[in-house]
Amino acid sequence: MSPDIGDARTVDALIRAGAQMLAGSASPRLDARVLAKFVLDCDDAALIAHADDPVVEADRHAFGELVMRRAIGEPIAYITGEKEFWGMPFRVSRDVLIPRADSECLIESVIENVDKTAPLRILDLGTGSGCLLCALLKELPQASGVGVDLSAAAVKIAQENAAALELSERAAFFVSDWFENVNDPFDIIIANAPYIPDGDRRGLIIDVSDFEPSAALFSGKDGLDAYRRIFDAVDAYLTEKGLLVVEYGDARQGELLARMAGDAVPVTSVSVIRDLAFRERGLMIRRDVGKKD
Repeated sequence: MSPDIGDARTVDALIRAGAQMLAGSASPRLDARVLAKFVLDCDDAALIAHADDPVVEADRHAFGELVMRRAIGEPIAYITGEKEFWGMPFRVSRDVLIPRADSECLIESVIENVDKTAPLRILDLGTGSGCLLCALLKELPQASGVGVDLSAAAVKIAQENAAALELSERAAFFVSDWFENVNDPFDIIIANAPYIPDGDRRGLIIDVSDFEPSAALFSGKDGLDAYRRIFDAVDAYLTEKGLLVVEYGDARQGELLARMAGDAVPVTSVSVIRDLAFRERGLMIRRDVGKKD
């Protein structure tokens, strides 16, 4: 496919041509509009208001190049380098998972179950872009937190995102293999660890399987190897009556994780967290007083 988009000379014609080139996408016109806004450095209102304006050759070529990248499956977020989460922009690259709106239900569940005025300490395991920790800190103004990731490149991106959101004074990020370099207990531990079974790789859309980091997606035969490591150590890092919040893929995994939680720490309650489509998305586990024998 050539980046040449034919006779498209206006903004509207550019978008229509891009949508045609992206016919294989689940949302071709939306994708074309997002890429047009990125190339033309404008918002939706400007895109509409200037629909009949001419587009210079350099922008036409740049748009065509980006459409080609999207046509082979590269996610829009990696092309533009940004993804919104919890109403905030986050820088992303192929070193981190793309934040997804489905994960926002974890944030909602936490802020509904804690004292928003308390000086809570939060640990974000496998922080990636830092979106979960940053979203919680925005909603909990007295809280502070730590995000850890095995990838130094991911840690750098998370640090940049926290700085851009003016959260650096309350957020620290560093490299750690789960709890390896963590020393202190936390009131809230949140984790979106890899949970896709290794054998499910072929069933994923190309956008995910060919572009997002495998280490952040796949975790053993049943997808729960990472969570086994987390649950084996979590008792030492969760305060009395602290919250452990984890994301997973399906109800079967949820049942297994609930059992693992009971074996790992004294538990007073385990609640299922559902996303906007009412699908199981995570568990909220409240720790009982005292350490596990």
